[in-house]
Amino acid sequence: MGDRLKGKVAVVTGGASGIGEATARLFVAEGASVVIADVQADAGEALAAELGQASFVHVDITSEAAVAGAVDHAVKRFGRLDCMINNAGFIGAIGSIRTIEAEAWRATMAALLDGVFFGVKHAARVLVEQGGGGSILTTTSIAGLRGGFGAHAYTTAKHAVIGLTRSAAAELAPHRIRVNAVAPGNVISPLSLALVGGDEEAMDRMAAEASPMKLAMYPPETAEAFAYLASDGARQVTGQVLVVDAGLTMAPEIPFFHTAEPGFIGPPLRGPGS
Repeated sequence: MGDRLKGKVAVVTGGASGIGEATARLFVAEGASVVIADVQADAGEALAAELGQASFVHVDITSEAAVAGAVDHAVKRFGRLDCMINNAGFIGAIGSIRTIEAEAWRATMAALLDGVFFGVKHAARVLVEQGGGGSILTTTSIAGLRGGFGAHAYTTAKHAVIGLTRSAAAELAPHRIRVNAVAPGNVISPLSLALVGGDEEAMDRMAAEASPMKLAMYPPETAEAFAYLASDGARQVTGQVLVVDAGLTMAPEIPFFHTAEPGFIGPPLRGPGS
């Protein structure tokens, strides 16, 4: 397919399905070696075998030792690390802020925030020691940009991930380690399909209707954002959030002001100099 990532080594958490799988596939197609880190052993092992230049490691991202082990596995298996993609996650606790159980809240944060922290921490550990820079990427969400796009715990975690991205980028910039995040919109993946009972046609329709561009979005389109940010073409980009949402956060619907009859709202117009 190409060589944008030729010779690079990446770890992708949640790499056995959805956005993670699409990213692993694209990275290998672009010349990278990939460690697929996931709890889905059968799917992960099958994908690694299919891709060839890939390796699977079972990782529960709520365990710091497991995430650190995935990073170390990349170095042991492929000789180095160039890119860490913190992608694994789930929706987590849902419901009213008045009724969410503390246990469900903590379990959500353990995966969506602690898991990212572990990935950033241990990728930085290896990349700083290794020298030569690198890239640390995280999947956030448009729910991390404003309220109303996700559950309370999910939204909170995704906002926090953006803060961590920017904070870590500031520390690691002198090492030429770039830290960025990708904020997808309504991606049609196993995670979103679970909300509609697996009905892909219904999800496709709902996602397209919600988009100003009237486009449904699939994992490979998000994977392209990760490939760009991991490539040398983004060598000047750090501390940023790349939004891939078909315009959803730009304008959920075309504003009235854009479709109204030409006119002017304000004091009476006066000509120049009058």
